[in-house]
Amino acid sequence: MPIEAGFQCAGCGEWNETVVDETGGGRQSYVEDCQVCCKPNVLAIRWMGDGYEIHTELES
Repeated sequence: MPIEAGFQCAGCGEWNETVVDETGGGRQSYVEDCQVCCKPNVLAIRWMGDGYEIHTELES
């Protein structure tokens, strides 16, 4: 089931909304453009017990 989440753009610092699909596994990585500055952010999602962590960095 998709879960609504958010991430802070590694380029401009603005918060963005996204959807994480928990059926994709405990370690996911994909690129999503910032909704404000359009820079591509690499999202690394890691499931940890009952929660998750999203790490972002700019795609080179």
